[in-house]
Amino acid sequence: MTATQGWLVLVALSVGSTLLAWSGSTGAVAAVAILALAWVKAQIVLNVYLGLSQVPAWSRGFAFVLGLFMLGAMGLAVAAGAV
Repeated sequence: MTATQGWLVLVALSVGSTLLAWSGSTGAVAAVAILALAWVKAQIVLNVYLGLSQVPAWSRGFAFVLGLFMLGAMGLAVAAGAV
């Protein structure tokens, strides 16, 4: 993916999360959906703009830590929505 393609995907994902927020969706489902979009955006930034796709070991490490963080954030969102 080129930097221009990455930018276009980031813009599309940002529009998606903005539309989701504007739709009035609330609760755990909306929070998890927005976090999922942010997760994809973070992976694009890491791999396209920081060039981690050129270093697979570092890319996997960052993806693992980011995944743990995002799953934790999603878990907290679901737990908060269940209360």
